[in-house]
Order: sequence, then C-alpha cells, then structure tokens
Amino acid sequence: MSKARIDQLRALINRYNHEYYVNNASSVDDAEYDRLMLELCDLEKQFPEFDDVLSPSHRVGGGISESFKKIKHKRQMLSLGNVYNQQEVTDFIDKIQSEYGPVEFCVELKIDGLAMSVEYQEGRFHHAVTRGDGETGEDVSTNVKTIRSIPLEISEKREIEIRGEVFMPKRALESLNQQKVKNNEEPFANPRNAAAGSIRQLDSKIAASRGLDAFWYYWVDAENFGITHHSKALAHLKTMGIKTNPYTKTVSSKEELWDLILKYTELRSTLPYEIDGIVIKVDELSLQKRLGFTSKTPRWAVAYKFPAEEVTTKLLDIFITVGRTGKITPNAKLEPVRIAGTSVAFAQLHNEDFIASKDIRINDIVMVRKAGEIIPEVVMALSERRDGTQVTYRFPTKCPTCGGPLVRDENEAAHYCINVSCPSRITEALAHFTSRNAMNIEGLGIKTIQALYDAKLVDSIDDIYTLTLEDILKVPGFKEKSALNLMNAIQTSKDNSLERLITGLGIRQVGEKAAKTLTMKFKSLDNLRQASVDELKSTDDVGDITASQIKQYFSETHNSELLDHLQTLGLNTLSKLTQIESPYQGKTIVVTGSIEGYTRQEVEAWFEKRGAKAAGSVSKLTSLVIVGENAGSKADKAKELNIPILSGLDWLKEVNS
Repeated sequence: MSKARIDQLRALINRYNHEYYVNNASSVDDAEYDRLMLELCDLEKQFPEFDDVLSPSHRVGGGISESFKKIKHKRQMLSLGNVYNQQEVTDFIDKIQSEYGPVEFCVELKIDGLAMSVEYQEGRFHHAVTRGDGETGEDVSTNVKTIRSIPLEISEKREIEIRGEVFMPKRALESLNQQKVKNNEEPFANPRNAAAGSIRQLDSKIAASRGLDAFWYYWVDAENFGITHHSKALAHLKTMGIKTNPYTKTVSSKEELWDLILKYTELRSTLPYEIDGIVIKVDELSLQKRLGFTSKTPRWAVAYKFPAEEVTTKLLDIFITVGRTGKITPNAKLEPVRIAGTSVAFAQLHNEDFIASKDIRINDIVMVRKAGEIIPEVVMALSERRDGTQVTYRFPTKCPTCGGPLVRDENEAAHYCINVSCPSRITEALAHFTSRNAMNIEGLGIKTIQALYDAKLVDSIDDIYTLTLEDILKVPGFKEKSALNLMNAIQTSKDNSLERLITGLGIRQVGEKAAKTLTMKFKSLDNLRQASVDELKSTDDVGDITASQIKQYFSETHNSELLDHLQTLGLNTLSKLTQIESPYQGKTIVVTGSIEGYTRQEVEAWFEKRGAKAAGSVSKLTSLVIVGENAGSKADKAKELNIPILSGLDWLKEVNS
C-alpha cells in the first residue's frame, strides 16, 4: 500500500508541476499541492527503501557538491555564427537556396541564458551538462534537476539527448538582485550571468531557490527516431512533456523571414524572459546533415543578434557623487526603463563638459544606451520633445557632502573635492579597500561601512582590523551569526596577496593591473616603499605620472604610519603571485565578448599568471585577442590589423586540457 501511494503521489505531483511550470495552468490550488508534497515527504521518510533520486520531493535541492566533474559530450556542442542586419540574413538564405533550391527555415527566439545538454536513459533523467568548450562540459545534474519545468521521467524509453537554454525569468532576476543589494552584494549584470552563477552553485538549495526555467530547442539525432524536420522534432518533444518555446515558426522566403524577425523584435520587451536575438535553422534534418559544420559552427543555422539597445526615458534630476579621490561625478536620475535585461534608473554624465556639449537638461527626454555590461550612458537629449519645463543644469562650486570648494585642474575635465576629511571621500575609500577586486571582505559593503562610519567606529583602513564583535552588533541588521561571518572575512583578508592590498590603498593612477605588475617586480611592500622613481618607471603599466603618484603616496607621513600599523595588525605584505612558464610570456592580450563560466577578469588573470599583460583596447602592440560570444568592435579591429585571434571555445579547450 505504501509503495503504491508513493508512486501515486509522485505521478500526481509531476502532473501538477507540468501543468503549472510548462502549461502555465494548474488544476489544483497551492494548499492541496503542499499537502500532497508533505504526505510524499513523510512517506519517503517512513519507507526509505522506496526512495528515488528522481522523486519530485528532491527538487527542493539540498545536496552540496565539492566540485563539478567533467563530462565529454557524445556529440560536439557548438555555438552559432552571428549575423547583424537584413543584408547578412539575406546572404545566409541566398547561399543555401542558390545551391539547394526552395528551403524552409525554422525561426526561434534566442534565449539569453546558459546552454545545456540533458540526457534521458530508459525514460529517466540521467544527467545535465554545460556546453563548456563544446567537447567537454560540467555535470550540473543536481542543480538542473531542481528546475520544476524539466521532466525527470518521459515516455520515450530509448536514450535521447536534448539541448536548450537554462534561463532566469525577468521577475526572478529582479527579486534576486533586490536581495543582493539588501545584503550589500554585487547584483547580477544580466540574466545570463545570473543563470550561470545559479547553476554553478555547489549547494543545490541555492540553485533551487533562484526560480530558474528552461526551454529546449534541439533533439540530437532526431532522425534516428523517424523524424524528418526540426520543427516536427520540437513538436514531438512537447508531447513528451519537454518545454519548448511557443514562438517558433517555419518560413520559406527571406521576406517572410525578415517580417518575422521584425515582429519578434517588437515582442522582445513584453516577454517575461530576456532574448538576445533570433535563431534561423534549416528545417529539413537531412539537409542539415548535408550542409554540415565548420570547425566551430553549423552551416545550417545562424543567430541574428539584436543591436545595442537604445531607449528613451525622462531625466528627472542630476545629482553629484564624490569618489574616494575626491573626484566629482554628475549622474542622471531617470524614470526607470528596461535596457539589456536590467531595470535602469541611473546613468553617468561623466563631467561638466559632457553635460554642456550635449545640452542635457533636467526634465529632458533622453536617449539611453547600455551595451552588454557597460554602465548606462545618456547618448543625447531629444531637444525636439522639450515642453518648457526643462531646467539648465548649473554645475556646483562646492562639495555636496562637506561644503568644501571644488577644484578643476587646467588639463582635466573632472572637478575634485580637495578636503581629505570629506566624509564621502573617507567612506568611498573604505568601500574601495573592502571591494571584491581589492581586499574582498564579504559583507562589508558601502551601506555597512556608512553605518560603521556614522557610529564613529571606522574612519581609516586600519580601523577595520580593530573592530570587535560588539562593534559590529551595533550596526542595524547584524545578528550574531552574520557578525561572526564578517569578523571571519576580515581576519581572512589579512592573508591576501600583496597586489590586493596595493589595489585597496587607492593610490592615484594605480589600478588592479598596475598593482599586479608592481607586486611581480618588487615582491614585498617594503621593497615597493623604498623604490626610486626610476625603478618604478621601469615597471610595466607605470609611467612618469603614476611613478610620481606612488612615490608621493609613500613619502607622506600619515600613509607611512598607516602601513606600519597594518603590518603590526598582521596583514600580509608579501607577494603570493606565481607565474607559469607558457608561450604567452611577454605577450599583450585583449579579451572581448563573453566566455561561458568565466568573467573577463578571470580570463585575464589566467593569462597574467602565464606572464601575459592584459590590455583594455586593441592596437598594433596587441599580440593576441581572445574572442568570446557577442564580441564587438575589438574583434573587428583585430581582424582589420591582422592580429591573431583565439576563440573563447579554443581557450576553454586549452584550460581543460
């Protein structure tokens, strides 16, 4: 009786999951669903011999992995080639139809998420693997199984592999980012990063809490099952309970195709998930096979990529922020508008000259652009839409925080607050020191620092390392556990390698790259403090001005006293950087586009560890450009200058080899 009831409950809950997460309809209310799930969990505890890893009770997560094992794809998992305009779409169609006559194409939305392969064996979910380098991916089965729309059992008993995209819906991303901001954590820049970050969590409970979903767009070797067309394969997957995207249509002419692209482009902003293009595939599977593949992409499919988004909104106000060096930055407060997958309410206006040259006024309707992960910027004011309520902005002459005078050097566009005791300068400097790219003290973001500063507990870097548990518990929102976590994070940061400390000090002109090269050369803080200007100038990334700024910083008495105190408090002041022998030694590399599973900084760090120097722009001095997905003008410039290119997939193969 117990086994029969467990099977019955599992079947019911799986049916209700499919109704709710795939069909967007439910024949049972939440209370009844919860009651059935509770009964199933209780029975599984009473009769552990009937446990099943594919039971719907396991979708809540709970398993913690030490790492993700690698799995080799049975068939290569390639990315698509890109086209960017109507002429390139037409060229793709014409090339195929000129050789093969009238051809039907299947048109689909390109979901902005993480590419995934799922395999079923004997009708049961077997494993889920990321694309990785196209040949080898990571086994993320534990996390993918928590996605409620993915069936854990299907009617087809033969082994099948499906491929698709795991994504984070807009509403889930907004909710997650609100929570991250509340916790003083960096929000995700876009849904792709959010999906990838969630799937790569070692604790499956975290993945289960993120509200992920998935669409499946490809049945590998569908011909072996008697299916002749890609569109029919998708229809057949749907009958098995596998979620496919409803906006899929076949067309036979380039005119019909372009009309559909325009229609889907207009649809983009109304969808509950982000898309970053339209996928065009030859529909007939036998023709796909004849067309074949290049070394990196299929010849029978291409992705039309949307241009960088530009939207209009109202500029409500202009306000000033003060940076750690005293630099004054004007910012636009906007009516919130959605751009490139995120809600944007603010944009930088750079400096006084930028505002004047574009004649940007308060209450203007403005054009705002955000490409990829770049900070939103105001492109232009739409003067023709002015209605008389606009106000010309007058740049301030005094610091909005301390009231001190603002100064603009003759050769600079920026204004500065020169008061070293300005509260904004102090808190921004502290936040810079604790930031992820510097000392990386988790839990010590700008809001917590501001609260500690207001409570007169910190006003200098070294104060961070004298904080007590009692001090932190005085900050609103901290309980004993979170306070202990912060104390541990502060203690752990003492062991950081020297380059993080140098970055955190906030020496003018010294960023992460210069900090690394200084650390590689001088090995210790003592050596760096004693270095002459000429010795500093002979370091990569350090010119005359930077060398002077470094020398000036170390010559100031209060800075010397601060550094002595930090050493007394036990902070590491030695290099922990190691360099690996490699052919990249001495090369200058540029990374552009996105590479699955890695940030740009992580890719650069990999090359820097092998003796390369990472640059931000492509020039004749560039040795190699690493090109990921959605690469832009840097990739074009590399081709124009005949600079060697390494694809993101080829780099991943090198990492995995």
